[in-house]
Amino acid sequence: MTWRIGCGFDAHAFAPERPLVLAGVTIPSEIGLAGHSDADVVIHAVVDALLGAAALGDIGMHFPSHDPRWKDQSSALFLSYARDLLRQHSWRVVNVDATVIAQRPRLAPYVMTMRARLAELLELPLAQVSVKATTTDGLGFTGRGEGIACSAVALLEEATVATTKTQERY
Repeated sequence: MTWRIGCGFDAHAFAPERPLVLAGVTIPSEIGLAGHSDADVVIHAVVDALLGAAALGDIGMHFPSHDPRWKDQSSALFLSYARDLLRQHSWRVVNVDATVIAQRPRLAPYVMTMRARLAELLELPLAQVSVKATTTDGLGFTGRGEGIACSAVALLEEATVATTKTQERY
């Protein structure tokens, strides 16, 4: 059996008049995140961890920010694409662990909902998906309340039979 580990990271600045979407969940907030898509730092970090583990590039390669097709697009599409691409290359997601770094808003009440949404998008049992939230105690851009960051780790194993789904729908 072949195993692969991937790491991902993403960060976005706060932006007015945008929804705050984290792990595919809209979080009640007076301010969202700036980005070409919905700026979901959790999904972006997870996608990079998955693609990196399989040596299949990164989110920017598959969904470049200069491409108008991805303007304001839900990042859930990016995660579904990465999941299907892994299957096409005979990889199975074993688990995903994401750490959201934000001084505000308080995310603890939404962690379980974020885990459930990621598990749903990855088609994994909840026990294989972890989301945690932390602060930087006032240090750095997240500590100053300028934005949100996320780091993620994914473990893949080589699947015995690849699942075939077409990429044309993306």
